[in-house]
Formats: sequence, C-alpha cells, structure tokens
Amino acid sequence: MPAASIRARARAEMINEIKAIARRHLAAEGANLSLRAVARDMGMVSSAIYRYFPSRDELLTALIVDGYHALGDAVQAGDAEVTDRTDLRGRWLAACHAVRRWALAQPAEYALLFGSPVPGYAAPQETTVAAVRTPTVLIGILADGFATGALSDPGDLPGPVQADLAAVRDGFFPGVPEALLSRGATGWMSCFGAVSFELFGQLDGLIQAREEYFDHQMRRVADLIGLPG
Repeated sequence: MPAASIRARARAEMINEIKAIARRHLAAEGANLSLRAVARDMGMVSSAIYRYFPSRDELLTALIVDGYHALGDAVQAGDAEVTDRTDLRGRWLAACHAVRRWALAQPAEYALLFGSPVPGYAAPQETTVAAVRTPTVLIGILADGFATGALSDPGDLPGPVQADLAAVRDGFFPGVPEALLSRGATGWMSCFGAVSFELFGQLDGLIQAREEYFDHQMRRVADLIGLPG
C-alpha cells in the first residue's frame, strides 16, 4: 500500500477514535466538550488533537453531521421496510417509529441535535445537507402521495407563509405544493416534539405505555396531515 494511503487510513482511524471518545463525553457531560479532556482520554498531548480538529466547534460539527446522517439512515431504513409504497400511512408510522428508536438508543446524540443550543456554537452550512435528510423522508411520503393522486393540494395558506414555504420547496422539495409542505412540516415537528417530550422527561410520572402512546399520537398526526387509511 502506498505511504500516502497508509497515512490517510491512519488519520481516518484516529478521527473515528476521537469522535467515539467525544460521544462518550457527550453521554456523560452533555455538549460541553473539551478537546483537552478528549486528548487526555486518548493518551495524547493536548496539542496533538488539534492536528485533527483545530477547535471544539469543528469537533462538534463533525459529531452533528454524523448524528444527522445516522438518524437519516435509520429513518430511510424504516420507510424502506414498508414494501407497499402506496401505503402512505404505514410508511409514515414506520419512519416516525424509526426516529423514536434512534433517539432512545442514542440519547446524547439526539440531545446534541435537538436539545438546548450549545453556548457559543453556530452550526455551519455543512450541517444543513445532513439535517434535511429526515424531513426529506417524512415530507417525501406526502410528495409520493401527491404524485400518484392519493393526496391533493390542500389549498390556501396565508400569503407570507406561502412565500416562505415556496422558498423552502424550491430549495429542498421541488414539486410539492406549499400547503402540502406545510402539512408535512406539521407532521415532522409533531413527531420530534413527541420524541423530545419523552426523551427529556416531560412524560415522567404521566405515561407508562410509552411506545403505545407514541404510536397513538403519530396515528392522530397522520389523520391531521391527511394520510389515507
């Protein structure tokens, strides 16, 4: 193997190890990451880690991008499990349950993506492409229904809202009517709101049958956004 390839592989392995240790810090301490602490756990001098991540923010960005992609993979796989692609409601429920399963399995990463903002950190544009993967699946279910005629354009929106959603549609969801996109956004926010309430403790002492309650909620949301079934 050429020396350049060996160096590239070694660097990739080191980056993966740094991120793995940083995720353990997330689970134990939240998003208050310290490059020095990560370096110490790796047995490195603190200056060495800066060759891989020049700042805490760059490490956070890498973890956020990885998290969005991992969530996107899980949601795409959940949607793909429904073999009848015309079963819009079944696809919606499968995708929403995939969001919940991933969040419960990766609570620290979910909190990094959807919890309180990290003080002093501003997410760069590169996180947007990864972040849009999950809503693309959820809204894509409605888009498929519109393309086949199973769903229709639900109609009017307030003028300023229509203008905003037209810009979003042109950037990310071409061909989806603004009012249908609005319904998809309502479903997306309802799904993540339900997951966040469970994960961050708002249901503690209130709801014991968590999975059944979530399924009930997502079925009601499916009614709200007009999915047949």
